Amino acid sequence: MEKQIVCLAGDGIGPEVMAAGKRVLHMIERLYQHKFHLQDELFGGAAIDAYGNPLPARTLAACLASDAVLLAAVGGPRWDTAPERPEKGLLALRKALGVYANVRPVTVDEATLHLSPLKEECAKNVDFVVVRELTGGIYFSYPKHRTNEQATDTLTYSRREVERIVEYAFRLAATRRKKVTSIDKANVLESSKLWREVTEEVALRYQGIALEHLLVDAAAMEMIKNPGRFDVIVTENLFGDILSDEASVLSGSLGMLPSASHAEQGPSLYEPIHGSAPDLEADRANPIAMMRSVAMMLQQSFGLSAEANAIEQAIQNVLKTGKATSDLGGKETTSSFTNYVLQELEAQVLVGRGRA
Repeated sequence: MEKQIVCLAGDGIGPEVMAAGKRVLHMIERLYQHKFHLQDELFGGAAIDAYGNPLPARTLAACLASDAVLLAAVGGPRWDTAPERPEKGLLALRKALGVYANVRPVTVDEATLHLSPLKEECAKNVDFVVVRELTGGIYFSYPKHRTNEQATDTLTYSRREVERIVEYAFRLAATRRKKVTSIDKANVLESSKLWREVTEEVALRYQGIALEHLLVDAAAMEMIKNPGRFDVIVTENLFGDILSDEASVLSGSLGMLPSASHAEQGPSLYEPIHGSAPDLEADRANPIAMMRSVAMMLQQSFGLSAEANAIEQAIQNVLKTGKATSDLGGKETTSSFTNYVLQELEAQVLVGRGRA
């Protein structure tokens, strides 16, 4: 297989974890005889420094022409007062790619159960996916207006926008435990009333899948009290942003979980759920979320399930030996942990082929 992948390292720890992800891709190339053309482009704060724009035209053109986009992290305090912020480039990229469905799987690794803020017997039952609508809602709606005395943001959703994200959630649930939890604020918001109405209509087309509605405040509590009740969660942009970040801490570290963002057509965007962590010392970042983002890309964009599963198994095997980065209570650096994963990945593939 031959694919074109645009790599957006971004800011802070972005370049470090991107380097780890690229090393994993090169190992997959060698072990499975694929060819990945990795094209580096500036994005976020790094692009602001070079071009004055967080999403330069050449970066966007490369992303649109790719088979998939791999993003590390953007942002940092040095751009907080800049005319253009790195996060503006991220919103623009999502809109340009049309990646309306953000997918965040949430699990807790057996080897790190003790690090979850939940009790172990509760943490081991965590296995759900947050499906967040990504290109509509309050982040993209107009009018927006601000004066010294007042600010206004508008929250708008169309029937079509709600229908396509809810359809995605039901299709995903059909491959899992066949339950969808739709989260809204239908007791006060008109947009949520439409959301709930359309969700009910979509559910009629999926008779074998259970649907429940939760208000967002209740859902936030349930995610901590009883996360095992969830299978596929679907919600709008703002609620999804908040709830998926809440869900990420269940794993014990922000450095553990990946995400994917899909369009109706064209390249998908894959990225760790963590931020740029600009204050973290060099070579101390946890590369697992980036490695898992690579695995999601291989499986969901390229259909390479065996390769994706091999990466996940290698990560699990290394964690079981007690080797971990500092956020997980270990002493490994970004580089050394990546080395162990690569060694395990190579070993398990060769053993599987009888060449150990």
